[in-house]
Amino acid sequence: MMSMEEVESRLDIWGSLVRLWETDEHGKQILWNLTIGNIHMEFIPKVMVMTWLAMALVVIFAVVCTRNMDMRKPRGGQNVLEMMFEGIRNLVNQNMDPQKGASIIGVVVTFFIFILFSNLLGLVPTLSSPTANPNTTFALSLTTFALMYYYGIKYKGAGYFKHFVQPYVFFLPINLIEEFSKPVTLAFRLFGNIYGGEVMMVVLLGLFGVWAHFLGGFIASVVWLAFSIFVGCIQAFIFTMLSIVYISIATAEH
Repeated sequence: MMSMEEVESRLDIWGSLVRLWETDEHGKQILWNLTIGNIHMEFIPKVMVMTWLAMALVVIFAVVCTRNMDMRKPRGGQNVLEMMFEGIRNLVNQNMDPQKGASIIGVVVTFFIFILFSNLLGLVPTLSSPTANPNTTFALSLTTFALMYYYGIKYKGAGYFKHFVQPYVFFLPINLIEEFSKPVTLAFRLFGNIYGGEVMMVVLLGLFGVWAHFLGGFIASVVWLAFSIFVGCIQAFIFTMLSIVYISIATAEH
């Protein structure tokens, strides 16, 4: 059985261009550093670049699907985008007041498309899914968390915080734990599934070394590749659905 490093090396169809920024000559991970005043930040280059690539793909997808829109005879990419939009809009309308939900449809549709593209990037040899890194998934979950509070306060004012002491005041610690567990579980669910899928892909190729030489390992792992695509789609849907549910709970009158 080959090691993960050996499998990734054999799958490297880009001539090591992608791997150049991962480690230095001593095998230590290279980080990008940024200092603003007294604040020092470190960025993982590959995650940043993969995130930018996913963003670019989302923009290209949206432009291609909408540049020749025809309301009478929609076709091609327009149909795909409309199916996504209609499906998610129906989910929003089923879970919350349509008037309140109208303002979040654009956000959750973008969530779904971005997460879907991010999940599927890791299926390309030597590339990786931005969502296979907890920093990305926590950023997405904190965005949902912020939207939940924004819309809760917008529609309920200070009364939104009453749910922390319901049904009784001594439930406050439990309600706080439940509240702050939402972004944590939302982030780790997405991260764990996508990262686990990428690791399993490499492990399967390592078990059968000859496969990694053939077409970058694509043919060798057709079944697992199909399953990974399915998981990527499902996880994008689950994250989007839970975001809708959390926001709908925050804005519900009852």
